[in-house]
Amino acid sequence: MYKKGIVWLYLFLIVALADIALIVHSEPYYRILTKPLIVAALLAYFLHSTQLIKGSLLRISVSAALFFSIAGDILLLYQNLFLYGLGAFFMTHICYIVAFKLTQNHTFNPFKVNFIKMFFYNLPIYILAAFVYFLIQKQLLELKIPVVIYLLAMVMMVTLARERFGRTHPASFWQVFVGASLFFVSNGLQAMDKFFYPIPDGKILIMGTYVLAQLLIIMGIRSHLLHIK
Repeated sequence: MYKKGIVWLYLFLIVALADIALIVHSEPYYRILTKPLIVAALLAYFLHSTQLIKGSLLRISVSAALFFSIAGDILLLYQNLFLYGLGAFFMTHICYIVAFKLTQNHTFNPFKVNFIKMFFYNLPIYILAAFVYFLIQKQLLELKIPVVIYLLAMVMMVTLARERFGRTHPASFWQVFVGASLFFVSNGLQAMDKFFYPIPDGKILIMGTYVLAQLLIIMGIRSHLLHIK
């Protein structure tokens, strides 16, 4: 089933390159066509390659994450819809959190969790998130609470990706963890570009890391399914 729909990955690559080319040539108008198609192609690939788990919570959560990503991609093309785009990507992170928890060969027992150890493992993530917030907080104004809530969801997504270490196949862990980390980087760059100081070639960096993040997360989940087959 995993070889099905490979054409969608080619479309994903072509549209992603086309979208970045539009950024380079400062043609934002046509991005309404290319930007949503990037993740839409990835969603089509995921649905084609996971037909054997049709109806499962994992398939639903990942599909929902990609769907909300498409909505967020469209909404963020318009400055006046930024808050709605933020809400859409907040839902993306929540859905990925569920998916990352489902793709662990581990039964959660809160009485056996070493919270101090977990805190220090996740400390670099917390520090980076706090640093981003420190840089942008003066410019947030009425967006401060929504952005803080969004940052918390994003941090939780990355920490859940890290938590999968040793609880899934190594290829799946690294693909998902690097993908989630790049998602964090993309969001951090976007926040600093919008609320702190314009980053040279920022839009290219933001889109490049975002596209690679989504691809790695999906391929990581695919790797998990492949190795438990």
